Amino acid sequence: MKDALIYFRWSLVVTFLGLILAGVLGFVLQGGTSGAVAFLLIGTVLAVLEISLSFDNAIVNANTLKRMSEVWQKRFLTWGILIAVFGMRLVFPLLIVVVAAGVGPWEALHLSIAEPEQYAHIIEEAHVSIVGFGGAFLMMVALRFFFDADKTVHWIAPIERAVAHFSNIRGIEMAVVLGAMMLVAWLLPEADAATFLFAAVAGLVVFLALDVIGYLLDSPDEMLEGTAKAGFGAFLYLEVLDASFSFDGVIGAFALTQDLLLIAIGLGIGAMYVRSMTIMLVEKGTLAEFEYLENGAFWSILTLSFIMFAQTMIEVPEYVTGLLGAGFIAAAFWSSLRVRKRERSPA
Repeated sequence: MKDALIYFRWSLVVTFLGLILAGVLGFVLQGGTSGAVAFLLIGTVLAVLEISLSFDNAIVNANTLKRMSEVWQKRFLTWGILIAVFGMRLVFPLLIVVVAAGVGPWEALHLSIAEPEQYAHIIEEAHVSIVGFGGAFLMMVALRFFFDADKTVHWIAPIERAVAHFSNIRGIEMAVVLGAMMLVAWLLPEADAATFLFAAVAGLVVFLALDVIGYLLDSPDEMLEGTAKAGFGAFLYLEVLDASFSFDGVIGAFALTQDLLLIAIGLGIGAMYVRSMTIMLVEKGTLAEFEYLENGAFWSILTLSFIMFAQTMIEVPEYVTGLLGAGFIAAAFWSSLRVRKRERSPA
């Protein structure tokens, strides 16, 4: 327990400072103690929402980080977390408004402060594009893991072995994603179908572009040795992955509050816990110790991608997404414990 607290000490500090700031913000904007308490509670709920949606994010981050050089690990855990907290949780919603409403950054910022309801409405109007991009990207991430001929650890063995058997078919994961995109577009109203397809194709293009960047920059080729570029492709991959995971939390946050700064505080606190969990998983070697944990995370990611596609047509509460993700990881953890116990028990 004491070891775990060491990893979460900065998260606890940020939680304390963030909730104080949320209370002060509520006191100033809403007036009085009731406003402070309301903002404090909303900030707490937002932090819990982000943490519940991001267990799988931490596991995938840890799996990628352990293959990166120490220099790039440190860069991701410092610069990367700043980008995640301030970029995705504060700047990203502003960029959505800039693109969707065709206004400048300062106008978007003015909207978020002076007309928060209109600001939230614009975010909601862009929902189809957001879940289309995020769903396609995350589905490719998950299927790339399962369609792997070299994969030796199978948690839900009958399904995972069967899927891995088809991994030699070139481009099969992309074919599955394109098939899912076509099905969703067919079910959507014509006005939304084109918007969804454009965003989902953009998600595919970004995934493939990151593949190319990773190959070029993280290649052991002699031309790249000593250029300090090794790890940059993985760094970009993790940032886009974090962005895709954050879509659901950012959109869900507007159901609780339209205050952009409060959203950034609440989700930023949650992002710090994701960072702490990532560091703990890497340094303690938890993924190697619990062999099915990674599989559970990718099942969670695949489920999230399907939910994102479904959200183009129906409303799926964030707690459902969080519970499903946490459920897969908890089940994988329990299965790993059973295997460890069986292996350590005397024959």
